[in-house]
This record gives sequence, structure tokens and C-alpha cells, in this order.
Amino acid sequence: MHLEGSCHCGSIRFSVEADSPVPFMRCYCTICRKTAGTGGYAINLGAQTATMKVKGKRHLRIYRARLPNKTGKGRHKSSARRYFCIKCGTALWLWDPTWPELVHPHAGAIDTPLPMPPQNVHGLLDSKAPWVRVEGKPKDPRFDHYPDMSLAEWHAAHGF
Repeated sequence: MHLEGSCHCGSIRFSVEADSPVPFMRCYCTICRKTAGTGGYAINLGAQTATMKVKGKRHLRIYRARLPNKTGKGRHKSSARRYFCIKCGTALWLWDPTWPELVHPHAGAIDTPLPMPPQNVHGLLDSKAPWVRVEGKPKDPRFDHYPDMSLAEWHAAHGF
């Protein structure tokens, strides 16, 4: 599905081809929640990096989260790059060189009408803020950590 997106002030516009365009997974991790999660979570889509076109690149900036080391001592930079507009602060997409062929636009930055998801998957609930109520249907899958299927696998299982 062809997606068009932009920041709030219009300084950055982008387009991308998404093979996983249904906004179904809500991520409650502290990074997503604090950088893009207005409801206490963020929703990322799946798209192909090679198809991405961006206008207004001079207004883009990248945030790389600082994460605790596995030893518990010190911190390191996340490999994930979170792109945002320097003028208005809009969170736009995430890209990680670990999976260079994939880019994950934030659903909130997409201007194209998106399909309605048949369910919501709630991930990283162990990072959820105490004030956040997990909404959705009673049978929505919920995970303390990462869900047991990828964006692409969820889309295939639901016929998208």
C-alpha cells in the first residue's frame, strides 16, 4: 500500500510502500511512549526502506535512545534511529540498521487513510506507565515483552 506522511508543520513530507500498513500493534515501551506515544503507546507500521522518498530532509533529526547495558553497569546507544522534525517535534519513523530493508513509519504521521485493524496487539506491557489503561477488545493479544509474531507475520495471518 502506498503511504503518504508528514510532520505537523509540513516541513517534512514522505512517501513509502508499506507491506504491513494496518495499525494494529500498540507499543508501550518507555522509548515509544515518551517519543511518540500520546496515549501511552505508539503504533508503528512496516514498510520497505528502498521505496522511501523524503522532502525536507534538512529538517530531520535522529534520536538514538540510551539503553542499560546487559551487565547492569553503564549505558549504550540503541541501534534504532527515531526520525523526527526539528521544527515541530513530530515523530515520523524508526529505522534500524539491524534490518536495513525495513522502515517503520509512525501511524500518527501518516496522512493516507489506513485500514481498520480487526484487533490490537499490546506489546511491552511491562514498560507501561501506571496511568495508562490498556484499551481494546478482551481477546486482544497482550505481551509483557515483544509479541510472538512480527508485523509481517501478523498481516499474513490476518489476510492483509
